[in-house]
Amino acid sequence: MHRPVQRVGRVPRLTRILVSAAAVPVMLVAAGCSSDSGSDSASGDANNSSGSSPDAQASASASANAVQAAAYATLPESCSVLSDKTLGSLVPKAAKSGKKGTSDDVSERGNCYWTSLDSNGVDGSQYRWLNVALLRFESDSRGSGDEQAHTYFEKQVTAAKAVTGAKNTKSAPVSGTGDEATAVSYDLKKKEGAFKQQTIVARVENVVVTLDYNGAGLAGEKPPSAATLLKSAEKAAKEAVAAVTAANKEGGAGASASPSGSATKSASPSKSASKSASPSKSATKS
Repeated sequence: MHRPVQRVGRVPRLTRILVSAAAVPVMLVAAGCSSDSGSDSASGDANNSSGSSPDAQASASASANAVQAAAYATLPESCSVLSDKTLGSLVPKAAKSGKKGTSDDVSERGNCYWTSLDSNGVDGSQYRWLNVALLRFESDSRGSGDEQAHTYFEKQVTAAKAVTGAKNTKSAPVSGTGDEATAVSYDLKKKEGAFKQQTIVARVENVVVTLDYNGAGLAGEKPPSAATLLKSAEKAAKEAVAAVTAANKEGGAGASASPSGSATKSASPSKSASKSASPSKSATKS
């Protein structure tokens, strides 16, 4: 650090000599502390009582301050996170026709959605819409992947609770689903019918899974049970979280996770995985 020059008056010759003499031991002590010669001086022992070299101490300090590498280095293929059996239950008319969203990096973000319309003739039809979005965070200068994922998790839950026009909004934690998970349920009235929306937001390590599932009875058909939809959504969310973990088991966990100073691109909430239809948009697809 540059220090400003101090302007002082003339110092008597004797004073300058004493000051110079006093500075010599200080310089020697400093030299002794930085030397690798193994000096047994009292000053060196006092400043390095652990017996390790200054370089080793500096390295240990840097390691302690480094951001922890992200646990998960990749994502599963978004349209394959749910089994055929699960899809057949949630979206019976669309189990094989998932639509993958666009992504500039499938290792960081991805989503897939399914639309099902089960017609019962003059009795109307049952409409279902399912979307699974995945977003992975890399550790970087902003913090660890886990910390960033947790922040995004909370934002997703807050957003789900604040949907315009939502009625009877309820939320509750979901157990056994990643490191943390919350279910948000509400009713949404559209011109096509009364929709029952279920959103499950889950975080597992540095990955956030957002599952949206809604249904409606159209053209005179009775609306589906919100409790039944929620139970199905929670089951599907657990399956999606398990798929994320499985995708990182074979050498994937932390394998390509970069330290805090790496140039690896990090996912950001503003670049959300989805480009997926929101609950309000999904209703118009019937």
